[in-house]
Amino acid sequence: MLSLSNDLKPFNPRVNLEDFKGKLNVSLRLLKEYEWLLDAYVLDFFLDDHWSKLPENWQLHFENLPLEHLCELLQNDHQNEKLTWPQELIALKRNIKELCISRTPRNPTDNSLPCPLLEHQKLKHMFTKRVKPKKQHEIRRMSEICALSHHQTPVDFIVDFGAGVGHLARVLGYGFGIQVCCFEMQDELNQQAREIDTKLESMAVKHLNESETNHFKRPVHLTQRLESDTQPEQFLSSIRDALQLKNNDFRFGIVGLHPCGNLGPTLMRMFLGCPLAKFLNFVGCCYQKMTTKITHPRNQVHGYPLSSFLNDNPESQLSYEAREISCHAMEVYHDRLQVGDYEHLRIHSLRAAAERIIVKEFPHLRHCALRNVKHSPGMDFNEYFQKAVQGTRFEALDSRLLSNQQTEEDLKNWKRIVVFYTLRLMLAPLVESIILYDRCLFLMENDCDVRIEAIFDPRLSPRNHITMAVKPQL
Repeated sequence: MLSLSNDLKPFNPRVNLEDFKGKLNVSLRLLKEYEWLLDAYVLDFFLDDHWSKLPENWQLHFENLPLEHLCELLQNDHQNEKLTWPQELIALKRNIKELCISRTPRNPTDNSLPCPLLEHQKLKHMFTKRVKPKKQHEIRRMSEICALSHHQTPVDFIVDFGAGVGHLARVLGYGFGIQVCCFEMQDELNQQAREIDTKLESMAVKHLNESETNHFKRPVHLTQRLESDTQPEQFLSSIRDALQLKNNDFRFGIVGLHPCGNLGPTLMRMFLGCPLAKFLNFVGCCYQKMTTKITHPRNQVHGYPLSSFLNDNPESQLSYEAREISCHAMEVYHDRLQVGDYEHLRIHSLRAAAERIIVKEFPHLRHCALRNVKHSPGMDFNEYFQKAVQGTRFEALDSRLLSNQQTEEDLKNWKRIVVFYTLRLMLAPLVESIILYDRCLFLMENDCDVRIEAIFDPRLSPRNHITMAVKPQL
């Protein structure tokens, strides 16, 4: 079964699978039509005159449009009916809404189990100490959903990939009493995780009675890296050693909170390759870091596409630029447009103006990395440039190059970059949806029941969709 929105009712793949493939084909055709927009680097805006690539009626429309009205392009609800847009943009926005997976999370009580220990007055800080609000939000929701999966598909333990210092495993182990085996490639993080586990247990003895702690399961932290060519038997052998299991008489689930790039697809392959793995829950990120047939033609496996359906489609490839823009925080940009927080939005124009200066002096050094510069009120171009090139080969550039008529003209047109970037962000959910659809199809082609939905607040955690798969009961 598959759910593409917040309505989690199952469907019959034999009836709807072709319709689902049709939606993917339409999405790919739409992206093909606008690849000129998706594949354009914003830092090349002035160098390659990206503004001229917009249809003329778009240029005329946006030239005098108040910037706060742009936020309408980045939202699906509460449309301002007084605003008029070019017909092509209206049609594009409608198609995106129909094709994309919803980014609005449901009420958590509808699809999860709460963890009372996270509300304990004396112990809750052990789960949140030095954890940023974004991560706290993600851990709470992910643990609730994984606990529900454990309840619905009983397993002996859960394997957490990319566990870090074990925040998620700690909630599952101590809060829900679920045994967790953590895979983390950095031994230093595993050492920190064990220290935090010990401190939590010490605190629990002081504030809980024995009946409240007898369900505790201390996570097992394993220092190991999972590669795309890791074989299932290697993986299972590591688990058996870590948990001191004598045979294969066990069942487990696999979870991953924001596995980067190819690690998400690797988790899926490992899940399918291990008959003992019964459910999979993961939230991906960093789609631009995935390998593809074009970027890594010699690789046997790739991060995208995964499904046979898209592997057979020559139009299925997504550029690096398209995958990169799909990871940006669309809702945050919407909010800044809406409230007129334009100073933060000007940073793209400063970087694009800097790129023109750099390329003029070093034509062979396009797209070189500069230092990230945090915007501050009143920061001018000279200040930005000096901070951006600090410690790079461009630091020695003559400061007189920064003040010329071309740069002044570029900086005057900073609003055009905001428009252009907003249009690219408008397409970002469609790119991500294609990636997520491909993952669902891949799992479905291997006889899994699959569900995908938004679980995090997108303003806190832009990559907010979880992919959930369960193997059929034998």
